[in-house]
Amino acid sequence: MTLDPLYLASAVEAALAAGRIQRSYFRHALHIQKKGVIDLVTEADLAVEHAFRALIAERFPGHVVLGEEAGEGPGAPDARFRWIIDPIDGTTNFAHGLALFCVSIALEIDGRVVIGVVYDPMAKELFTAERGGGSRLNGQPIHVSGCHALGDALLCTGFPYSVRTDAADRARLVAAFAEFLGRSRGVRRLGSAALDVCYVAAGRFDGFWEHHLHPWDIAAAALLVEEAGGVVTDCAGGAFTPFAGQIVATNGHIHRDVVSTLHEVEAREPRHRG
Repeated sequence: MTLDPLYLASAVEAALAAGRIQRSYFRHALHIQKKGVIDLVTEADLAVEHAFRALIAERFPGHVVLGEEAGEGPGAPDARFRWIIDPIDGTTNFAHGLALFCVSIALEIDGRVVIGVVYDPMAKELFTAERGGGSRLNGQPIHVSGCHALGDALLCTGFPYSVRTDAADRARLVAAFAEFLGRSRGVRRLGSAALDVCYVAAGRFDGFWEHHLHPWDIAAAALLVEEAGGVVTDCAGGAFTPFAGQIVATNGHIHRDVVSTLHEVEAREPRHRG
């Protein structure tokens, strides 16, 4: 498939504009609302998504947008073109003044992600990928790491908002974290799944796993890993889709070991407790 270059150009334009909005709000007094017990939204999230929807409506009126804050627009069931945006991935970091967050933008055509753009405005790092065209960071090609052994790997993960309220799920997540602590060089938890997965694409992490994700968290970054030479599956090693709610993204060499470790933990931890 030959893609219209305007798609990637528009995603980059939107991401840079989102970064300017994010920076204008960052470490200033924010109006923060709660979508859940620990799930936050700020006026910056809303401003970024509103600006993005306006751009897409003007430039591609036949396309639909799926966004974290406003859901999916009209015409979605029949639309060939769907943009997926997380206006601020890492909102909790952002709200606390921690400079680790990004905007994540993906484009699906006929149900397949073909464009992925993630921008970290504080580090001024722009990750881009086009299916079949490789992955880039600030215009330069990037590749996954060459680490072959889980024992030498630096891993990353995240915890869903349900970790506060679901004790059984919390036990499984912590058990997996502990297991990888004992089998790898180290495990990090940074608070932005999109950036975490981009760091796998750039070779900074060797692998990432997480459950209970949304498509806007990982759609763009997953393409970046694939185009950087890595492997992306669900947590059981099956085919990946950003709508499945889970991901294992690795450099490929350690993928089987990460998936098998998750399987071992899953087999030990009962689904229902007490």
